[in-house]
Amino acid sequence: MKLLVIEDEVKLAEYLRKGLSEAGYVVEVAHDGIDGLHLALEGDHDLLLLDGMLPGIDGLSLLAALRRTKQTPVLMLTARVGVEDRVLGLQTGADDYLLKPFAFSELVARIQGLLRRAGPRHEIEPTVLRLADLEVDLLRRKASRATQRLELTAKEFSLLTLLLRRQGEVLSRTELASQVWDMNFDSETNVVEVAIRRLRSKLDVPFDRPLLHTVRGMGYVLEDRPA
Repeated sequence: MKLLVIEDEVKLAEYLRKGLSEAGYVVEVAHDGIDGLHLALEGDHDLLLLDGMLPGIDGLSLLAALRRTKQTPVLMLTARVGVEDRVLGLQTGADDYLLKPFAFSELVARIQGLLRRAGPRHEIEPTVLRLADLEVDLLRRKASRATQRLELTAKEFSLLTLLLRRQGEVLSRTELASQVWDMNFDSETNVVEVAIRRLRSKLDVPFDRPLLHTVRGMGYVLEDRPA
């Protein structure tokens, strides 16, 4: 799922980008209305998170322009509490409102609700992912294998989540670097190999049956192979 966050408060935008990426979403960020409208019109996003107060083009004007050509679900993020403001936003084309400050768990729940209502293209995965005796709870950010808790760093959790969402599919180092570290792959960088090695030491080494496999010359795959 690909989300677009249009938020001019840099710290909040980075918090949303990091949190939603770790929850398994692909996240783009714009810090003003002009860039946000361009990305919203040109990109193929599943949902927009839109701040009401933006430089360049304000949130409602951006929303009105978007609705002339696209029906992408929009969750408005606003500090305004007036009923009139929310009604105007809904009439302009917003699908839901979330008042600042908000709990991250509520934000994820609102996103899931909007994607669910948007129809088949936006069907969402369950918040708990499983493979064999491995279980990953995306909302509680917990992973366990054979009921034994796996103590993972934030990047290890993101890496495992990506591999688990696409279990059975070989993912290259380039794609892992792009999705998990938000970086262009550099052949001189061994960040992916180091992370895979550390993840494997926690995910596979203590157990009898490995789930994380290396496909030489291609990448890595998470799958339950026959013994």
